[in-house]
Amino acid sequence: MDTVPCLRVSQHHAQQFRRLLQSNKCLDLNLRLLKDSANTVLLPILPSCLSQVDLPSLRTMVSSESVCEIVWRQPPLQSKKRSGQAPFHKLEQMLQELVENGGEGWTEELRRDLPHSFQRHGDLILLGDNCFTLPQWNTFDGDLLWASVAKATGAKRLAKMSRISKDGFRSPIVTMLLGEHSWVTHVDNGIRYEFDVTKCMFSAGNITEKLRVSQFDCRGETVVDLYAGIGYFTLPYLVHAKARHVHACEWNPDALRALQKNLVTNRVSERCTIHPGDNRELHLNDIADRVNLGLIPSSEDGWPVACRLLKRTTGGFLHIHQNVTSSVPNTAAVPEDNDVTLRGKTADREAWQAWAHDTANRISCILGGITGAQWMVHIKHIEHVKSYAPHVHHIVLDLECRPRNDHPA
Repeated sequence: MDTVPCLRVSQHHAQQFRRLLQSNKCLDLNLRLLKDSANTVLLPILPSCLSQVDLPSLRTMVSSESVCEIVWRQPPLQSKKRSGQAPFHKLEQMLQELVENGGEGWTEELRRDLPHSFQRHGDLILLGDNCFTLPQWNTFDGDLLWASVAKATGAKRLAKMSRISKDGFRSPIVTMLLGEHSWVTHVDNGIRYEFDVTKCMFSAGNITEKLRVSQFDCRGETVVDLYAGIGYFTLPYLVHAKARHVHACEWNPDALRALQKNLVTNRVSERCTIHPGDNRELHLNDIADRVNLGLIPSSEDGWPVACRLLKRTTGGFLHIHQNVTSSVPNTAAVPEDNDVTLRGKTADREAWQAWAHDTANRISCILGGITGAQWMVHIKHIEHVKSYAPHVHHIVLDLECRPRNDHPA
């Protein structure tokens, strides 16, 4: 089941946050407020408005002491006010009329085969692979069917994703259903991303991590983004975190074209060097204050590259992405870090901690092997980005890596 974005806030301040979201037309009125714990609640946010939610401003207007963060959860119940109304009621009405005008009967099976969520990129709607799967839809005129879907959803173009290809680039397999071209523009947090929706992936679920990166202070820093894609994290580092220079590595030719375009569009191309090809063959060493490893399900192949890139004399930070499951043995023996904030079920938190400690130890060994020196590797933060299934979570681990001064290389 698809997850929805929610704003987690302190229960004491929930109504103030709710009014602010509603006044900015960001609150999803179709869904109910949901109690998250004894002290926090979840306010459902419209996915199309997620990039407009400014967490620091909300805290300033309500309370700097309140919990205020974006999380992804299974959809809460429909609101009492809107219960009985499907979110895509207009689409259902239009397609029922189309089916019945064609001499066919409308069935519950057809209704269940309608989309219940989609991605919106400007005037293009990208449907998932779990809708319009029944052979009955093939009996209708395609132009008429897709024009009806577009009208109901307020789109001019339609596309449908079937799956992710195994070409090594994680390229989407997308078919255009309506419209002549497939380039789209998506705006997140004031950054414009332009890409070919049939060639490049775009994950709306990463918005929380992009917002977090945007709040970093990277002035004067050299950052290496080992898996740049179309600029998902490269651009927040440049536009908002104000990195002095970013080295962006990418091997997908279609993503490279989009990345080059996006750097120019966002006026930061002069502060970025693109390195096409396999990052394991990157001819750079000892230059980075910070390395971003934004590849899932695992960026492990890039760990030795990232360690080689960190500055030998001062070290820096690694931001390591990973899909982590809770099926990790001996988690009870894993020590807790007092300065690491984790939220989630106990088994999941223990799994994240276990993976983080194992990763920190492995990074320390890799750094020692590369430099011949001892390094202090400290877990600074563990960020939960999104859940894909029960106990399968996209996690980002922030590691601070510093050479020990008493053991020079």
